[in-house]
Amino acid sequence: MQANEGVDARVRRRLRELRAEQGLTLQQVAERANLDISTLSRLESGKRRLALDHLPGLAAALGVKADDLLGTAPAPDPRVRARPVKMGAMTAWPLTNRGAAGGLQAFKLLVPANTGEPPDELPVHEGHDWIYVLSGRLRLRLGDEDFVIEPGEAVEFSTWTPHWFGAVEGPVELIGIFGPQGQRLHVHG
Repeated sequence: MQANEGVDARVRRRLRELRAEQGLTLQQVAERANLDISTLSRLESGKRRLALDHLPGLAAALGVKADDLLGTAPAPDPRVRARPVKMGAMTAWPLTNRGAAGGLQAFKLLVPANTGEPPDELPVHEGHDWIYVLSGRLRLRLGDEDFVIEPGEAVEFSTWTPHWFGAVEGPVELIGIFGPQGQRLHVHG
């Protein structure tokens, strides 16, 4: 089953496959389906468009259900294969495909050591962020508060609160889930 195969192409392909598997000729299937052999030939080759009313007769002629002719659409590849994104000194690996989870995106981030101090004016935007520290120590600035987040700890906060994060001493690996606004700010710099 081809990934970009449309319903018409899928039914034509399945029709040919089922006919061949059963060792039936065009003539035999045409007779059983109450179709002219030239009509069946044109349906199989794509020179004539399949209509819904063709399906029951063709399915009965092949001894299958109409669903067997329609087949199922191929399942999308579940793997996320997006390339890492550089954001200043940070590197972000997308862990979700676009459009998943209501616009939320998950990333693995590497925050290198010596990422500097927070800017004088901390960013504020619509949304909500969630961060889980895998390794290293993360400095999180939320408004006037300063936190050190250790490995195995998670934080979540409204991004209406002025915020910034960076590494303490060595590099930090973390998983971050950001809404569209936070993704643009944190991942695209």
